[in-house]
Amino acid sequence: MDRIDRKILDLLQQDGTLSVADIGHRVGLSQTPCWKRIQRLEAQGVIQRRVALLDPEKLGLGLTVFVCVEAGDHTQESLERFATTISTMSEVVEFHRMAGDVDYLLRVVVPDVKAYDLFYKRLIGIVPLKNVSSRFSVERVKSTTALPIEITA
Repeated sequence: MDRIDRKILDLLQQDGTLSVADIGHRVGLSQTPCWKRIQRLEAQGVIQRRVALLDPEKLGLGLTVFVCVEAGDHTQESLERFATTISTMSEVVEFHRMAGDVDYLLRVVVPDVKAYDLFYKRLIGIVPLKNVSSRFSVERVKSTTALPIEITA
């Protein structure tokens, strides 16, 4: 991946609606070579997908909760069932298996505390859990999907 590929990626992650012609102009390529590079980056899996980013508050999803989970049972079957079930829960927008004192970290987005309580009750019913702790976000100070791409001169 060269400097032009990185510039293309940086532009796309800032604004996925840019036309190929506009991206090409900004990186110094004509439309066809730019399009071929974007297609190659998609085929390689560097560009996974293009999406619209939505404002959760405007959709009535004003509560973000970070949930730390310690598994009660570390058998392969239990861990797979937990991971499979959590992956289907629409309230979970991020799901990480962790190293350290917790097994999983979930970012959960819901309308309010009542909705979180319903989610929590479903969560603890999936498999036996040792501990679940919740941290409620009071303010989103920074939120980005853009990765820090180094573009060398």
